[in-house]
Amino acid sequence: MRTLNLIGAAAITALTMSAGAFAVNYPMVGGAAMYPSRNIIENAMNSKDHTTLVAAVKAGGLVETLEGAGPFTVFAPTNAAFAALPAGTVDSLLKPENKAQLDKILTYHVVAGRFDAPALERQIKASGGKTTLKTVEGDWLTVTDNSGTLWVTDDKGNSAKVTIANAYQSNGVILVVDRVLMP
Repeated sequence: MRTLNLIGAAAITALTMSAGAFAVNYPMVGGAAMYPSRNIIENAMNSKDHTTLVAAVKAGGLVETLEGAGPFTVFAPTNAAFAALPAGTVDSLLKPENKAQLDKILTYHVVAGRFDAPALERQIKASGGKTTLKTVEGDWLTVTDNSGTLWVTDDKGNSAKVTIANAYQSNGVILVVDRVLMP
């Protein structure tokens, strides 16, 4: 009996140790782990840093799209990025009569396909220092690498720094940016 208890204890210890070996560290965004088994909307809704983006996506009627199969790459501006816009801009964009303008801005942050940091870095290197991505909105974003930091530049010449890369989702990848990009 004692031998059986020792064998059982050894088996439990081995299982516990092997489970620890498989522990995965998911990127934390806004205090929430970004689980690759969840879609873009499911993860974004848990980020305290993206409540404005989530409200905008809901107001724009884009929830269903970003819950879809994708894959999508989302350059996700933080609450601070939205707060840096001129006073009243966000409130104005969230009004039903401005839905078309809101959709244009939101879809400018989305690219069809899965472009994580390594893929973007390869494209930048192959293209001689920058790569361009066509957004779902239809215009282009330019991505560059400055000493290991990715920067995304909009049509107006404004650049956003990628502050968190490679938050993999079941239907794409999120790259957090520190500025709202404008088409």
